[in-house]
Amino acid sequence: MLQDLVAPETAGDPMSEQKWMRSSLRQLSTRLKEAGHLASPPTVGRLLDDLGYALHVNAKKLEASAAHTDRNEQFEYIATQRQAFAAAGLPIISVDTKKKELIGNFKNAGQAWGQEAEAVNVHDFLNDAAGRAVPYGIYDLTHNRGTVYVGSSADTPQFAVDVIAGWWESSGRVAFPQADQLLILADAGGSNGCRVRLWKQQLQEQLSDRFGLTVTVCHYPTGCSKWNPIEHRLFSHISLNWAGKPLRTWEIMLAYLRGTTTSTGLEVKALLWQSMYATGQSVSDTDMQTLYLERHAVCPNWNYTIRPRPTDTFSGAADSTSREVIV
Repeated sequence: MLQDLVAPETAGDPMSEQKWMRSSLRQLSTRLKEAGHLASPPTVGRLLDDLGYALHVNAKKLEASAAHTDRNEQFEYIATQRQAFAAAGLPIISVDTKKKELIGNFKNAGQAWGQEAEAVNVHDFLNDAAGRAVPYGIYDLTHNRGTVYVGSSADTPQFAVDVIAGWWESSGRVAFPQADQLLILADAGGSNGCRVRLWKQQLQEQLSDRFGLTVTVCHYPTGCSKWNPIEHRLFSHISLNWAGKPLRTWEIMLAYLRGTTTSTGLEVKALLWQSMYATGQSVSDTDMQTLYLERHAVCPNWNYTIRPRPTDTFSGAADSTSREVIV
């Protein structure tokens, strides 16, 4: 019961196993009592310690712009959406781009056991690298499964949606054969940001229209990316697995990704994604008006649903009464 209470408000460092949450022990004790479970604040503290939480002094963990006025309302709304999709047996994925990595004889942060330190390049110059890896992660909350697509081009909205579509085609619809809806949890910025038009347009074309999926997207508030589940349920474990080990080749990087496991049963698939993507692409107002996008009543800039368009409207001649016009 306690784990269910703290899971929606847990944040974590994607580079370590550190986790923290928003509620105090007294608040958690009160909520447990309301649910019919008596537990004093000290007892809650001991239970949290068993779950991997700890009491710490102040540390620099707050991100810039995190104090948005709608922050708590959005956290509560995301929790509601997750509960609704989970209860209906529908897929929920958390997505994000992990830190980009140079492939070659370069230092990798962290420590590793060995008789002596491995010698690596003094400088991290891109022209000395075999390439720069762009790992885009997809975490299936229902099955505790991660998939990382390692790109070698630009981190663009097209790349993000292409790999999500690839995941759905190869894994998602196999795990959820009856599903016609998908919930995506994403950060407010980056290639899958809440204000990125190309992200929405690609979701419409490559995911919703292509597979007949109704896609709901909930963005974490600005500056709150560490609360996105993929950060502490997938990325942190990957960082620990390859800590202090140079990623000298693409194959080595993929091997470390695939070898990431946890005591709770996490499994990770990793694939090399070799498509090339151009930056700077834009979507016109006219094209945006063809999307079947509905903004939610709660925090509409962060929550929206994209529905499949009839096949005869893909060219853009959509009935304006059947969708919301996005400006």
